[in-house]
Amino acid sequence: MEVQELIAPSQYNIAHTVERFADDSTRPAIRWLSEDGQRRTVSYRELVEKSNQYAQILRRSGLNKGDKVLIILPRIPEAYMTYLACLKAGLVAIPCSEMLRKKDLVFRMEHSGARAVVAHHQATTEVNGIQDDYEALDRKFIIGQKVNGWQSLEEMAKEENKNYSGELTSRDDLAFLSYTSGTTGNPKGVAHTHGWGYAHVETAAKNWLNVEEGDLVWATAAPGWQKWIWSPFLSTITLGATAFVYHGRFEPETYLQLLEKEGIEVLCCTPTEYRLMVKVDHFQNYQLPKLKSAVSAGEPLNRPVIDAFQRAFNINVRDGYGQTENTLLVGTLEGMEQKPGSMGVPTPGNQVEIIDQEGAISPIGEVGDIAVHKDTPALFKRYYHDPERTLSAYRGDWYLTGDQAFRDEDGYFWFVGRSDDIIISAGYTIGPFEVEDALVKHETVKECAVVGVPDEIRGNIVKAYVVLREPESVGSTDDLVKELQDHTKRLTAPYKYPRTIEFIDDLPKTTSGKIRRVTLRQEQSTSE
Repeated sequence: MEVQELIAPSQYNIAHTVERFADDSTRPAIRWLSEDGQRRTVSYRELVEKSNQYAQILRRSGLNKGDKVLIILPRIPEAYMTYLACLKAGLVAIPCSEMLRKKDLVFRMEHSGARAVVAHHQATTEVNGIQDDYEALDRKFIIGQKVNGWQSLEEMAKEENKNYSGELTSRDDLAFLSYTSGTTGNPKGVAHTHGWGYAHVETAAKNWLNVEEGDLVWATAAPGWQKWIWSPFLSTITLGATAFVYHGRFEPETYLQLLEKEGIEVLCCTPTEYRLMVKVDHFQNYQLPKLKSAVSAGEPLNRPVIDAFQRAFNINVRDGYGQTENTLLVGTLEGMEQKPGSMGVPTPGNQVEIIDQEGAISPIGEVGDIAVHKDTPALFKRYYHDPERTLSAYRGDWYLTGDQAFRDEDGYFWFVGRSDDIIISAGYTIGPFEVEDALVKHETVKECAVVGVPDEIRGNIVKAYVVLREPESVGSTDDLVKELQDHTKRLTAPYKYPRTIEFIDDLPKTTSGKIRRVTLRQEQSTSE
């Protein structure tokens, strides 16, 4: 596939690609199932009509093309409707996890200049706790039950026309503003255009997930993350597939039962979910004859897990590598030879190379930086309101992913490690600064450093090295560990808390006083 094939038409809106499937009123877009057994099927016609109505309400509220909207919704059909509505109206969607705390939401409001919030009725507490005056708080729309101070988007939309032509947008207009963690400072706002969405579907959805019209696709990522935009959202409804949406907690036995009973044809899970499923008793007794494509992304998947799925279901779970800033860049595509331990090859149309410190392509077998050429259509537009960060992410014409690998003689990439301190745990990207910032707010903590350490199930877990203010005054360290973990959960998203804490006398530092996390990681691997 040539790069040119991934370039969207000059006038393009992602939402319009869904409309062509709405002629048939029976074509299912979403098959929804709740944890308590409730079911709901949403047709493409209903999806388009509801999103049209939502879009008109948002525009009537005073929002204009290019305005930003925070979206805090769980795995419900209305998440699809709301994102489509924003796209159709020319608004920029900001995915927000329900796990974000008040400070996280405040930062996103301030940094983006958001002018509205759409939230589920069970996800309003943190927003309601914001006391300062932000314009986004002037337009608070609720999905679900009524909440004081919020307008019901669903009720207001009922009176709107089901037909809406939408806002004229170009491939270069912003569509999504997703925030990703950094090693220092605040999260980065990753700006993606409508043209990015087109390129993502053409390369990742079609060539990696292997989604075809009519497929039943289960991608388990939750709204609030860029991965949800990747797979559950864009890779299903823009291709005429049916998105299976399970609104419930992850339980490996439940997931296997659903795969069997629902007849899932395309599966996209995190490595952690795959790892736990293969540990289920009588795993091999489940019957998955309809499953034709299974992929994993977020971190490398263990070879024994891949082998277990192959033996039990004759399905090859294929690894993939990408980032919030781009798309699925490198992966094992359907039908190609899989080399154990390899990342795979660059996906069609994506200019991905391994480069050296001078920006030249590294020789075969030589470790270098995984980089994406600036002209790749599936690359982000910029870090929003941060030209310095954007500039520093490039080496000449190449965007640096922050990861290192080498290429073999067959063109396969082999992952070596991260060149920064980002932690990827169970598919979540965690910046150490956020966890450290929470920990040092506890009265017993003098300073700390956070690193990722290997874990069989999660790939990596967060470990904190803590220097106490007054070690002699601390009673049970076991009690303090639990107290610090709970403290961190209260101040930041719960998935970021340190699952293990080690108390030390001093942190390793450079001559300029910067903490050497690399030393802590090395000491950890030596002690194992």
